[in-house]
Amino acid sequence: MSHAYHIAGRFIRGYPRDSQFHIPKHFVRSMYVDQVPDNDLSREEAQIYDVKLAKSIDEALTDGTKKLTVDGILLIGEHGNYKRNEKGQILYPRYEWMEQIVSVFRRTGQVVPVFCDKHLSFSWTKAKQMYDWSKELHIPFMAGSSLPVTWRRPELELPLGSTVQDALVASYGPIEVYGFHALETLQCMVERRKGGETGIKAVTCLTGNSVWKAGDEGRWSWELLEAALGRSETLNPGDVRRNVGRPVMTFPAIPPTAFLVEYRDGLRATVLLLNGHIQDFCFAARVNGESKPASCLFYLPLPPGAKFFDPLTANIEKFLETGKSPYPVERTLLTSGALDAVVESHYQKGTRVETPELGISYKAPEDSGFFHGSPANPV
Repeated sequence: MSHAYHIAGRFIRGYPRDSQFHIPKHFVRSMYVDQVPDNDLSREEAQIYDVKLAKSIDEALTDGTKKLTVDGILLIGEHGNYKRNEKGQILYPRYEWMEQIVSVFRRTGQVVPVFCDKHLSFSWTKAKQMYDWSKELHIPFMAGSSLPVTWRRPELELPLGSTVQDALVASYGPIEVYGFHALETLQCMVERRKGGETGIKAVTCLTGNSVWKAGDEGRWSWELLEAALGRSETLNPGDVRRNVGRPVMTFPAIPPTAFLVEYRDGLRATVLLLNGHIQDFCFAARVNGESKPASCLFYLPLPPGAKFFDPLTANIEKFLETGKSPYPVERTLLTSGALDAVVESHYQKGTRVETPELGISYKAPEDSGFFHGSPANPV
């Protein structure tokens, strides 16, 4: 059930797509596996599907030769047993792995497309360096999670150039692990606003009763929260103030959490983590010319299939085939930096954190690449 299982596994075994069983043009040639726990699948998969298990990243990319022997790289550093720092961030070694990949590129004088799963790094400094390497060496670079490309109910795509007045995402989960998904949900929508993306000025992370107080004071919109919750398929009946903070299923009791995001162009947006009240990702925004908030659910079919990896894999396939990311990697750079600042604000007990480093500008693609239709795909 790890990300490596779901992403690399679709390249190894194929997956249903467009009403047929789809075999990607690219196959997994070699794997470097950083940790081998008792429930490891890599050895069995490698034996069944004739995949080389390498002892290092260098070996996985070159077979011990002086040139690259692969056409693309999946950098998947998620799950596993890694330490946390004092802020609670999981120290996944995505930066260190990218550093080794770059070292191979420099030595061979060759580059191939690199996809990095989820945020670039827990650290803004490391995330920025990964991005800078891609620019320096002209590495085709794609990153991010499945949220921007999964199905939406209804199939809401804000027109490019929309005047967005306010936006909100209602979601759930721990601050770092799921907070990134929520920030991507927000960003893939608001980046379509008039003028394009120009970056984030500051963030504030609130928890507990200060979240509700901020709503009552107008720092985030109760109206948008109601519009977003109206799209939820997991909404818990009752008062959100009472429901949030209670343990639900496998999720522990987590207090209400808000990310207040201030964009450089004046837009203010909010992410709410509402554990105990919902268990999905819902978006709402006030858009000029619309009498009611625009809203939708970002649909995530449940494990064991976790079919939301289908659209992500399909977009990675486009990337590997064309050498061009379907959406700007700057989005993931921005959300990586925003997440690091959110965690810092939380660590500082709700202090507003200014982010002059996040003056990141880019234009959203006309087609954001999300999947339409139904996840059910009879073959």
